[in-house]
Amino acid sequence: MAGKPKLHYFNGRGRMESIRWLLAAAGVEFEEIFIETPEDWDKLRNDGHLMFQQVPMVEIDGMKMVQTRAILNYIATKYNLYGKDIKERALIDMYTEGIADLSEMIIVLPLCPPDQKEAKIALIKERTTDRYLPVFEKVLKSHGQDYLVGNRLSKADIHLVELLYYVEEIDPSLLANFPLLKALKTRISNLPTVKKFLQPGSQRKPPIDEKSLEQAKKIFRMK
Repeated sequence: MAGKPKLHYFNGRGRMESIRWLLAAAGVEFEEIFIETPEDWDKLRNDGHLMFQQVPMVEIDGMKMVQTRAILNYIATKYNLYGKDIKERALIDMYTEGIADLSEMIIVLPLCPPDQKEAKIALIKERTTDRYLPVFEKVLKSHGQDYLVGNRLSKADIHLVELLYYVEEIDPSLLANFPLLKALKTRISNLPTVKKFLQPGSQRKPPIDEKSLEQAKKIFRMK
């Protein structure tokens, strides 16, 4: 019997959080091995486990996988969260890439210089309400189904709901004009596996604070 997937990353959201969300939604228990010091980071790289000298890295099914999207696609395929045919996968990929575009803006926000942060937040809000969320609201309205693709849960739903939580952290009013997305968020959040992940004490990570950011910079020797 294969062991639990092992996730190698620092103790924070970053690019690993979407992997945590997807595994949790699939009902998969996982272990986390945190990179806590520059020495931990050096060892992981020097051991030759990081193909591109980057994390996230996930040990799963005898592989040491890197590159976030490759990891997510593997998990989605393994746990039947990637559509029933090539056309559904194409839709899931398109939606997921759009979600990733906005998510990336939010992920890198803590690294933004203080004098640029207000402008970056304003841009995120504008893109959220004018470009990205209207697309997904329209998709749900067009077919009247409970999920984005094929009327069944896929990784696109999980990634979107994760994003909606981040959007709410920036400004809860940003979801006000998207009733179908709010309903999707409630529906996905009430799935037993996701509900468990959303409970206090789970492996879900909080927004990164100044202390955690400085620790991450020190580990990865970022300026």
